[in-house]
Amino acid sequence: MDKVKCDFIIIVLMDKILSFLKDVRVELSKVAWPTREQLIQYTAVVIGMSLVIAVFLGVWDWIFQWVINKFILK
Repeated sequence: MDKVKCDFIIIVLMDKILSFLKDVRVELSKVAWPTREQLIQYTAVVIGMSLVIAVFLGVWDWIFQWVINKFILK
């Protein structure tokens, strides 16, 4: 490729990238962002549910381990 084609391709790519970033900015301005209180509440719910699920899975893991050790691996 010659220099002119390379420069043209670079200019077209940069134009597309800038257009994309402008569109991203417009779309992000339309987002209904949560308030600080909502963010804290939602984060607490996620952490709480993660802990509940971790305990639930841990209990089942312990039960299966006990069953395997007690009856299968005698």
